[in-house]
Amino acid sequence: MSRRRACWTIAAAAAVGAAPIAAQQPSQAPAPSGQCQLVYAARDSASPPRVSATKLPSGQYNTFLGGGVIARCPAQNMTLIADSAENYGDQKLLHLIGHVHYTEPRLTEDSELADYDQADEHLVADGKVHAVLPSGTTLDGPHVDYYRVAPNIRSEARMVATGRPTITIIEHDSTGKPSQPMTVVANSVDMEGDTLTYASMHVIITRTDVIATGDSAAMNSATEFARLMKHPVIKARGDRPFTLSGDLIDLYGRNKAIDRVISRGNAKSVSKDATLTGDTLDFAMAQGRLQRVHAWGKNRAHAFNPTYDMVADSLDVRMPDQRLREIHALRDAYAQSAPDTTKIHTSEHDWLRGDTIYAYFDSSAKALADTSTQPEIKRLISFGHARSFYQIASKDTTAIGPSINYVRGDRIQVAFLNREVQTVTITGQATGVYLDPAKLPRDTTKKGNPDTAAVKSPNRAPKPKADTARGGAFR
Repeated sequence: MSRRRACWTIAAAAAVGAAPIAAQQPSQAPAPSGQCQLVYAARDSASPPRVSATKLPSGQYNTFLGGGVIARCPAQNMTLIADSAENYGDQKLLHLIGHVHYTEPRLTEDSELADYDQADEHLVADGKVHAVLPSGTTLDGPHVDYYRVAPNIRSEARMVATGRPTITIIEHDSTGKPSQPMTVVANSVDMEGDTLTYASMHVIITRTDVIATGDSAAMNSATEFARLMKHPVIKARGDRPFTLSGDLIDLYGRNKAIDRVISRGNAKSVSKDATLTGDTLDFAMAQGRLQRVHAWGKNRAHAFNPTYDMVADSLDVRMPDQRLREIHALRDAYAQSAPDTTKIHTSEHDWLRGDTIYAYFDSSAKALADTSTQPEIKRLISFGHARSFYQIASKDTTAIGPSINYVRGDRIQVAFLNREVQTVTITGQATGVYLDPAKLPRDTTKKGNPDTAAVKSPNRAPKPKADTARGGAFR
């Protein structure tokens, strides 16, 4: 070996801080704490790396190592492995090329390229990055910045991934059992410490029971809280799916399961049983299913499906195991339903109004077992300034349209059978009117059996006026 080559080798060793073998023996004092001081070694002990170095005016070296390199930081229990490395002394920058593998107690990461900023304790990984946290959470993407814990620099680790990475979050319950994984995909993701995750731009969050989308999201695994912002949508999957949207959606969990969801601003929920709208929708959940929903707001709360509508200042929708049982409509409540069009030919809806309205749906075992049909309404009860308008099919085949029943009272109860009004019961200060339909007049100009004579097309009976005491039939 030439003297020049020997000097290059010694200079290279000095430049990268290589320690003599004796200094790495267990009998020596433990490595001091503080910022990382890299110690280099060959990846393959049988094939030492190729080393060259250039001394800079500052006294630092630019050093180049090839043939497989291991860089360790004993004080921080950190290791960097690569096919080759470039160390720039003035910048305190280590550039790693090919099959880069980074390990420390908080993270394992693989990539094609990486830069390690020794002054800032900051790793920049590029190309097919795959990172694994101790919990089993993984991150895959084209670019990741990892800011590791270092004395006098930062007390919590931080990871920033761009280029639309995919994160698979693994959490554990109180017994240590891992929960179902949750996948987060976004244009960029910022993970702070072991608990906080921020995702922005075209966010998609996927669980076995839920798919959530939005323009941005924030999640805290310690408090089991998540927030979706800017046009968020949640789609619950399973045998009774539903869709929830709004301007902002908050999710609250317990024991790694969602137990409450709140949608604020133009909130809307669509399920097989009903569509709910309001300024705010507050869902209570259990085992991935809706149990109860509160809806309210200055724009009024609304529940509807093809057979009924209910609107009020606020709604309390009770649906254990996601099967509709009751709706309580509070303050200036209004309910309307479509009559059975096979029996009643009319364009009018039946309706009920009052300060408060309770709606009860079929909760029999047979009805609850049949998940293919919408729940059938059984009773409507109105309290306070109650009014109702109902149409009843006439048994007279010559009748024009249905009979009409309009009543007022302190309390009105309407009972249904097969979606048809059966009885209307009024309590306190009862007033109203019952109208029978007009009948078809006979055409007496033709001879023949009067029972089979043709009839003329009569004029329809006039429609009853809607109750406008509170702003029309439906607001």
